[in-house]
Amino acid sequence: MKAVQFSQYGGPEVLRVVDADEPHAGPGQVRIAVHAAGINPSDGMKLRSGRWRDRPIPLPSGIGVEGAGVVDEIGDGVTNVSRGDAVFGYGSNMMAQYAVLTHWARKPEGLPFDQAGGFPVVVETATRILAQVGVKRGQTLLVNGAAGGVGTAVIQFARYHGIIVIGTASAPKHDYLRGLGAIPTTYGPGLIDRVGELAPAGVNAALDLAGAGDIPMLIQLVGDPSRVLSIADFTAPQHGAQGSFAAQKNPQRALDEAARLYLAGVFRVPLEKTFPLEQTAQAYKLSAAGHVTGKLVITLATMSG
Repeated sequence: MKAVQFSQYGGPEVLRVVDADEPHAGPGQVRIAVHAAGINPSDGMKLRSGRWRDRPIPLPSGIGVEGAGVVDEIGDGVTNVSRGDAVFGYGSNMMAQYAVLTHWARKPEGLPFDQAGGFPVVVETATRILAQVGVKRGQTLLVNGAAGGVGTAVIQFARYHGIIVIGTASAPKHDYLRGLGAIPTTYGPGLIDRVGELAPAGVNAALDLAGAGDIPMLIQLVGDPSRVLSIADFTAPQHGAQGSFAAQKNPQRALDEAARLYLAGVFRVPLEKTFPLEQTAQAYKLSAAGHVTGKLVITLATMSG
């Protein structure tokens, strides 16, 4: 099969499309013919450092942890899907014609493959951090770095549950945030005053999705370090804030709910751009620039049938 791999650590330029052996589903897994796979900043971190969660990444290695496709191989113990079913979920080495999933949900007919391929990471992350920070209906949430994929999901899930959202982004992205239901403001110096004007009664919780060193400022805004959470700043716990850096163990319920809300017209993850497999390096280069609105997705429908 064709797959994207890297044989040395570095930037997106080390990614190559190569001929690779097909993977096979082990116990509790399914293999899919990949139709779409999502790009995530954490993939780039692995690529540059050669490590993930303090463990070395062997060479050569594939890339990508989320995608959507059609089941063509079922591992022992799996009883909830059949060959030919369309699914989306988490796996490994997803930038390939075939990949193995460890967690998945059924893709409803009305949900396009390219959308579904970009759902898993942002859906899992958004539902996890909203639950962890404990913000409730009627309260106000500040989302720092709100226009990316995770921010897009956070805003929509929060608004669906009756939470007021203030989101930071560059001025050209403010209409995008308004379209999702958030109150936009710019990031950087003066944020405390700007948020104070938008939320005179105060902010109940804050999520840092940007990792730009803003934790102390967010704590000052919220007034309680335990109500500030970051997925991008590993120093957050040093300030008394929460860090959330590991996925929930079983994201299937969150994926099922996202699919339901998509069909209901309540949830979407706009795709800034899609790329063919051969342009995976270009996609990661765009991701590394840090200004993506929504998601970037690799599509393989013409390759996988």
